[in-house]
Amino acid sequence: MLALLEPREAEAAPLADAPQQLTDRSLDGLVRAIDSVRDEMRTERTFAELQRVRTAQKDHLRINAKLPDFIELGVDVWFEIYDWHIRWQQPLTLGRDAGGRYTMVLIQTLLILRSDFLASYVGVPFDNPR
Repeated sequence: MLALLEPREAEAAPLADAPQQLTDRSLDGLVRAIDSVRDEMRTERTFAELQRVRTAQKDHLRINAKLPDFIELGVDVWFEIYDWHIRWQQPLTLGRDAGGRYTMVLIQTLLILRSDFLASYVGVPFDNPR
């Protein structure tokens, strides 16, 4: 009778390890998912949508000791900033300039939509001539 039990015990041994292996695999998947959520949250706080415009503003600020009055933007950049305002429930100030182009205010800079330029265009910041 012992001879009949030994093969079953031998078959049962790998099954006893299987839950541990599944747990390790599940734990690895859980760690990856948590890392992904952490990375996503970190990206949310960097406001990646604003990076290109903010870089242009910072460069102008460093050179001129003031934020620029205007920056012209392509369609994709414009809508990224528009969507940022909506996502973060920030006040949105839209308008039109004398040429009929759409405008939006971002940190005291008037952003001008230039649909005739490349969609990813971020122009050189400039000030109002006085």
